[in-house]
Amino acid sequence: MSFRNWTAVCAGALALLGTVALAATAIPTEASTTDRGTAFATADRTIAVRPAALHAETPLAVHAAPARSGVSPHIDGVPQKLLAKAIDSLARHRGELAQTRRIGIVDYAAHSSSPRFYIVDLERRTAHALRVTHGSGSDPDHDGYLDRFSDRDGSNATSRGAYRTAEVYDGRYGRAERLDGLDASNRTARARAIVIHNAWYAEPAIVASQKKLGRSQGCFAFSAHDLPEVMDDLPPGSLIYADKI
Repeated sequence: MSFRNWTAVCAGALALLGTVALAATAIPTEASTTDRGTAFATADRTIAVRPAALHAETPLAVHAAPARSGVSPHIDGVPQKLLAKAIDSLARHRGELAQTRRIGIVDYAAHSSSPRFYIVDLERRTAHALRVTHGSGSDPDHDGYLDRFSDRDGSNATSRGAYRTAEVYDGRYGRAERLDGLDASNRTARARAIVIHNAWYAEPAIVASQKKLGRSQGCFAFSAHDLPEVMDDLPPGSLIYADKI
């Protein structure tokens, strides 16, 4: 090999080694990945979730959401069309949420005496249903069925759409959880003080005596027994999707 050819070969080898070294530095290490996960897990345990802070976090992918393959998602017990709309909503709002494994879905086509608030575990593909109220403005004749939605202040009605659970606090009904409306159809939820709380008119005894739950002023009211389950499974930064199909 001539001296000129030998020099060209050496130069090419050095350039290749430099490219490999640069590529290796761009690959995240296991330690850096673990650190990010630990930091987010710590944030996920906080009680209060500020909307502005959520946008600063690295958005999570929708946890175990069904792929868009033309096949509707299916989880036993949950109305399929309503589940599909909730999954679409979860995909739209995932950057505004702190956890996406479990979501709440409210089937307001069902009677208030029926368990119609589904806590859905998307990883296990299971659901558990509880009773929940609707607003008096959504059911003026008090027959137990929601007739209409409204986001207007003073309507005492339930609003449809996606909600994000927010701060936990102690209020008129004891422990409660604030809500932020994420859609145009429920944008005034916080201003209207629409929250999650327990109420005497959401107790099983009311269903036993009146064959329906009482009505709220637009809030999601549960029995004292069921409320802790809702708040534990849907901590601040979780999605609740309410609709009637």
